[in-house]
This record gives sequence, structure tokens and C-alpha cells, in this order.
Amino acid sequence: MDRKDFIKQLRSWQNGSISRRDFLGKTGLGMAMAVTAANMPGLLFSNSAFAGEKGSIGDRVALATWPNYHNADNLAAFAEQTGARVQMNVFGSNEEMLAKLQAGGSGWDVFVPTNYTISTYVELGLIEPLDLSRLPNFDPAAFEKRFMEQGVVDGKLYAVPKNWGTTGFVYDSEQIKSRPTTWKEFWELAKGEATGRVMVHDYQLTAIGNALKAFGYSFNSLDPKELADAEKLLLEVKPHLFAINSDYQPSMRSGDAWMSMCWTGDGSQLHRDMAQMQFVLGREGGELWSDFFAIPKSVERRDAAYAFINFLLDPQVNKLEVEAHGYPSGDKRVDALLPKEMLEDPIMYPAAELLSALEFGAAATLTSPARAELMARFKAA
Repeated sequence: MDRKDFIKQLRSWQNGSISRRDFLGKTGLGMAMAVTAANMPGLLFSNSAFAGEKGSIGDRVALATWPNYHNADNLAAFAEQTGARVQMNVFGSNEEMLAKLQAGGSGWDVFVPTNYTISTYVELGLIEPLDLSRLPNFDPAAFEKRFMEQGVVDGKLYAVPKNWGTTGFVYDSEQIKSRPTTWKEFWELAKGEATGRVMVHDYQLTAIGNALKAFGYSFNSLDPKELADAEKLLLEVKPHLFAINSDYQPSMRSGDAWMSMCWTGDGSQLHRDMAQMQFVLGREGGELWSDFFAIPKSVERRDAAYAFINFLLDPQVNKLEVEAHGYPSGDKRVDALLPKEMLEDPIMYPAAELLSALEFGAAATLTSPARAELMARFKAA
């Protein structure tokens, strides 16, 4: 198997489109893993994060989440401990998640919404308050207020923090020599030096928001004139793009793309594996966000949902999540377990002056007809 095929199989496994067993078999790593486990028993997980007999919560838990966002070994460990296999559904935008739940029949037990969407889920009656007695691993005192407060609506807790991050862009410094530092430069490169090699999220909040930032406007703007400027820019850039896709790692790794809008963890993963991949927070600003675990009202396997969330909130388990995906958890208990080099990583923990320019997404952007129609015109152009 050559490098490109290996990366393709790795991405498929991390996104949940093939099982861990399939990945190990196709890449020939299965025997190596077996030997490692036999000789390093400390790698095995304890049962401390799950209380109950194996099989007592059913045979599966359905998770709706984002690309490249979980440690596959943690998911396998949960299945081994509980008997409940994790069935993963991967999405590229909060609009997709909302539309799926509104349509009914999602089959999800747990999903991962972003901070600005939670109030809308509550208003639409799509999400249920959480029973904290069933989440003993959740400690509110361990989290910064700004990364968890939007999980509370009208005094009720509807979601608990998964992790937080930023939205910037990543570029291949072996291909792009100009060292961009702003969103204005990002869009100019897309039309010039990097034409045909740039990717934009399939997600209106960030695609439109980062076009707005090129003009110095708010990431969350609903102003008609400002949206018109953003649309003009997006339509100018559209013929020069490689793709509109929120799962951009495969194309960046293969060299098909040289630059992409990028979330913190993807930037960490890419730079860790390929040193020439540089993550940038545009100096004009952009997005600061936090993601949560939540349970939809339509949940079919409630016991499995609570067991799964509680498992991932165990600091020892969550440490392995963070080390795999590169997003800061926001949990002080987890930070205390992380290696120094991760805590000092400027991708995960940007400088204060860069963070201060960022905005949390606004709830109004999720259901804005103007932004939805703009995104539709951009994609159709």
C-alpha cells in the first residue's frame, strides 16, 4: 500500500466510514497492534468510566459529530467495556445537523452541536435537558464560563462541553511562499498564486463569515450591504477553488490542495504529521467556538447516550481524545494530564492578541434566510 492509499484508509477510519478492524486489516497494522497490546498492557483501558454490566445499555450508540474529531481507540474501548458499538455519522456544518433533526428519524443518541446553535435547538423542542446525576464525570467547576455557558438555556443544562477551538486557515508552506497572515491574503491567494488549490468549508457560518472578515466586517454580520460584499468576493473566488468541503485533510495531505479554511484540531493534526502545514488565525479576526455533547429528544438509546458522554468526560479518557484530535478540552483536569508541549502549542492555545479579535458565532446566523440563500448561490455558481 502506498502513502496515498494509507492516508485514504486512515481518513476513512477516523471519519467512521470503515471500522477499526477494516482499517487494521487493509493497512496490515492488525498484527502489529496485537503484538503491541500483548507486550504493553498499560495501553489497555480501565473500566472506571462505565458503571454497569456489559450489554446492559444495548448493542450500540449513534453519534452525530464532525470530521477527524474522536480517538478511534477510545470508541473501540467503549464498545469493549459496554458492548455498545459507536455508530458514527459525520457532518460538515451545523445547518446539516439541524436539518437532519428537523426532518425526523435521525436515529441519533448523542450529537455534537456548536455553542451558538443550542438555544435554537431548545426553541424548536429538539433537545432535552440533561440529568447530571447520570454524568458523574462532569464537573462544571473545571470549565471556563465562556466555554460552557451557552449549554445552559433558561436555567436548564442542555449540553456539556466537549472542547473548544478557533477557525483559521492552513497552508502548505512548500507550495505557498508568501506566508499569509490575513483573510484578505487568503482570498487573494485563492484567486492568484494558489488558484485551483484552495478549499472552503461547506458551512455558511465560516465560509461567509471569513469572507466578511476580509472587509473588516463582523463574522456574524446580517447587514445586507456587508453580505453583498461578501457574496461578490465568494463568487469571484468560486471558479478558482479546488473544492467546497468541510473534510479537507485528505486533499491537503495528498497535495491536491495547498490551502484551506481550517479548525484548530485539523491544523494540529496536519502540522504534527507534515511540518510544512502552517495554521493561521487571520489578523482581522474570525471565529472562537465551543462544541458540546447533547441528547436529542428523539433519542432511542438514552442509557447508552449517558454512558457514552460520561465515558468521554472521564479526564483520563478525554486526555487521549485531546492527544489524538488536537482540540483543547477546556477541562482543567484534562489540562493537568497533558504533556507540556501540547499546552504550549500556539495552534491549540493562540496568543491573547489573536484570541481577542475572535467572535463566538451568533444564534441568528444559523437560521438567517439571507445567509442561507447567499451560501446556496455561492455553491450553485
